[in-house]
Amino acid sequence: MLHSTSRPYQLRFRSLFDSGRGYAFPCDCAGQVDLDTLSDQARNNYLYARAMVGRELACPEIEPTELH
Repeated sequence: MLHSTSRPYQLRFRSLFDSGRGYAFPCDCAGQVDLDTLSDQARNNYLYARAMVGRELACPEIEPTELH
């Protein structure tokens, strides 16, 4: 998973089969992910997550980023 403290929201793709598993990417309040700011690995994970919606992952949800 990828977390960012620079963005107040994250786009979360939850696993359909393993509770607590999935992917999260920094986004704006509309759920738009800036692909240019992601690392190559994170970009590949994002594209994979989008392709796996309905197969391995649930539709993404926009959530506030957790503050630690």
